Amino acid sequence: MISKRSLLVWGVAILCFIVLMIVTPKIPQSQEYHDFADQREFFGIPNTLNVVSNFPFFIIGVIGLVLCYYQNYFKLSSQGELWGWTCFFISVAAVAIGSSYYHLKPNDARLVWDRLPMTIAFTSIISIFVIERVDNKMGTLSILPLLLTGMVSILYWWYFDDLRPYAVVQFVPCIAIPLMTILLPPMYTHSLYWLWAAGFYLIAKVEEATDKPIYEWTHHIVSGHTLKHLFAAMVPVFLTLMLAKRVIETQRISLFQTWRISWTKVKKNGEMVENYSYTYTDVPIEEQR
Repeated sequence: MISKRSLLVWGVAILCFIVLMIVTPKIPQSQEYHDFADQREFFGIPNTLNVVSNFPFFIIGVIGLVLCYYQNYFKLSSQGELWGWTCFFISVAAVAIGSSYYHLKPNDARLVWDRLPMTIAFTSIISIFVIERVDNKMGTLSILPLLLTGMVSILYWWYFDDLRPYAVVQFVPCIAIPLMTILLPPMYTHSLYWLWAAGFYLIAKVEEATDKPIYEWTHHIVSGHTLKHLFAAMVPVFLTLMLAKRVIETQRISLFQTWRISWTKVKKNGEMVENYSYTYTDVPIEEQR
């Protein structure tokens, strides 16, 4: 049964989205988006570098998916985590296929298959964060609604030529994940890997926006969009490394608290004394069978 808190969260989110749709103008898909800087063809492959630079997504997606199920290599603590990471790694592998298909002949119809797996990756990551740092049951129940929300945002753009819902699905995780990483106590160690992943994604978005300038700066060796693919692929790489290295956190202290402990020094009786302050939370852990 869905809790009142879950209903409240979803209600607030839906209300905020409705207000956003009312107060903001429609954002149509610009056809200039398909005009990439590097349109060279090698070995008979159109837009070669923009196509083949998607290959790392497939490799890391398959590796991550296999390790999710290989003797519980990632030591996931609940069924919800397993479902969330499964959706994530499947979508990462699918990005390679969808993006390659799009870049062979860039147009709106093919762009759907480029963006669809990315939205699944974004939304599955949010559900994983809720499971790990807020509430296991709430996060597990949110997996399907969040995935459907991502898919609907793509369909809305396709039928109404309006990118606003897709923009929300893409950029809310970019803000929420770093904030949740810093402020909420983690279930596992190695939380900094989340920030590394967020940093690489931010760089990837900058490279995407500077596609043509980078192509000029590198004397037509590589474009910003090709680099965007490679840097974005580092996101699942870091998350896979995190999953392989992390263990259950015995002292659940947020990064913010950790940094505050490191930075806060109180001068007392002429000596520098550390002022320690701890915050603990309890997120139920369901042992996987």
